[in-house]
Amino acid sequence: MQYLRVALAQINTTVGDFEGNRARILDAARRAAEQHADLVAFPELAVTGYPPEDQLMRPAFLDDAEASLQTLAADAHGLPPLIVGCLDFEQQLYNAAAVVHGGRVVARYRKHRLPNYGVFDEERYFHPGHESPRFTIGGVEVGVTICEDIWYPEGPMWDQALEGALVVVNINASPYHSGKTAGRERMVATRAADSTVAVAYVNQVGGQDELIFDGNSLVIGPEGEVMARGASMAEDLVVVDIPVEEVRQRQLLESRLRRQRKPEHPAPPIFVTPASEAPRPPIDVSVREPADPLGETYEALVLGTRDYVRKSGFHRVFIQLSGGIDSAFVGTVAVDALGAENVTGVAMPSRYSSEGSLADAQDLADRLGIRLVKLPIEAMHEAALNTLADEFGDAAPGAAEENVQSRIRGLLVMALSNKTAGSMVLTTGNKSEYACGYATLYGDMVGGFAVIKDVPKTLVWALSRYRNTLGEVIPRSSIEKPPSAELRPGQLDTDSLPAYEVLDPIIEAYVEDDLSLESIVARGHDRETAKRVIDMINRNEYKRRQAPPGVKITTRAFGRDRRLPLATKYRGY
Repeated sequence: MQYLRVALAQINTTVGDFEGNRARILDAARRAAEQHADLVAFPELAVTGYPPEDQLMRPAFLDDAEASLQTLAADAHGLPPLIVGCLDFEQQLYNAAAVVHGGRVVARYRKHRLPNYGVFDEERYFHPGHESPRFTIGGVEVGVTICEDIWYPEGPMWDQALEGALVVVNINASPYHSGKTAGRERMVATRAADSTVAVAYVNQVGGQDELIFDGNSLVIGPEGEVMARGASMAEDLVVVDIPVEEVRQRQLLESRLRRQRKPEHPAPPIFVTPASEAPRPPIDVSVREPADPLGETYEALVLGTRDYVRKSGFHRVFIQLSGGIDSAFVGTVAVDALGAENVTGVAMPSRYSSEGSLADAQDLADRLGIRLVKLPIEAMHEAALNTLADEFGDAAPGAAEENVQSRIRGLLVMALSNKTAGSMVLTTGNKSEYACGYATLYGDMVGGFAVIKDVPKTLVWALSRYRNTLGEVIPRSSIEKPPSAELRPGQLDTDSLPAYEVLDPIIEAYVEDDLSLESIVARGHDRETAKRVIDMINRNEYKRRQAPPGVKITTRAFGRDRRLPLATKYRGY
């Protein structure tokens, strides 16, 4: 039985870190060589990091990327062939995969399908490729494709299968959202079965700005069976023996391939390496179980927070701890991401803060093992109100007075961050609040990274309960008490918003599904409530535009995923 031993290296790259990315590639390649791999595949644009965005408009960046690829090729001399994501410039710029062996770049494949939806802007930068070369690696015909190429039934993978490929390597930078991994696996399995090839699917892992790449690399057999599955939200090296004789046998039995193969001989594959004749020890591959969906989302938040803070050059964070569920959850994520020694909580009670909230903040800090700084704001609050008294006059107190407290807190926590080298502020607002504008601009929205910006309130509760199954760190009272901003006596969130169990499905329908008011009502929601929520969402786009970036975990996040004009008359109903 002939096997092709394939290694999939899901690595955590950083945009523009040519030296660091190259080191990760070489380290994984050397470990794969120790396991006698025939080839090692790396993620899309692994040389540059993904997505480089408008760095691709800079000639110096393109030159540095090419130089790094050539250095990688020289340094990889003596290692198995590498299939690594890179740039390719020849009058036009291409998103490419380089086949590297023997100290040189043997050939490149250029991505055909350029996604230009959601978070993707590849048509802004790249020209599509049109050729579908095959390679002889380890004596086996191998096709190479890139990410979006595999999402369509007809395309380069199908062409490569028709021309004799037995294995197709698909390199990816496929970002995560909740529920995507299962659907993506079904898609890869369908493509493998449709084309009657084995698919080696390697995906990037790690956080890059708002995007999370989850890994979950796959090897799928020609009948759609899962042969191996990489780790979720962690770097991994997956090494698998693909039984290519079985793939060839399946192709001989597949009448569709016979009927659609062209009578003329295809161009021969590009030779890279012959079949290995040296005996090699067998490898034992156990198929890892898919990640628990709720746990995977939690790990995405941890990974996104860790990578954003560290890749941006910071190592410490400050978090406003109010005693409520949102700040408790963000504090917990931060400790899991960065370690308790790198997280500081800041409690800033006002005249309206309850003793229970202060106790809950201290309880959380004790459970997490973090320092809690206490900065009462009453003196500053009183001074601010006195300063504004003449201008405010006899008008009834309202949002202006409430927001003074929030903005004082923002001032103080940013001052602590400014005074502490290498630190940033993590904000604690959730998607439900950001959607409706139930957050104070230049107050609780102040910070460098918004951990739960894309997490609806009801999901914050669910994730908090999940995290407590791993070790109870979030106080039960923070989870169970009615949420309140505590900016006026007896205030509750439900004074200003529908109950979150009602609110969140309406936000999902309008923001993520783009449904009209009529369609939302048809789902069973009260018309006036839905209209009120839509009005709040539309009115507060200007706030969201000024919010810090945050981890994307839903199908449509605010920011780069959902782009609307600020000045508009359209209301959506």
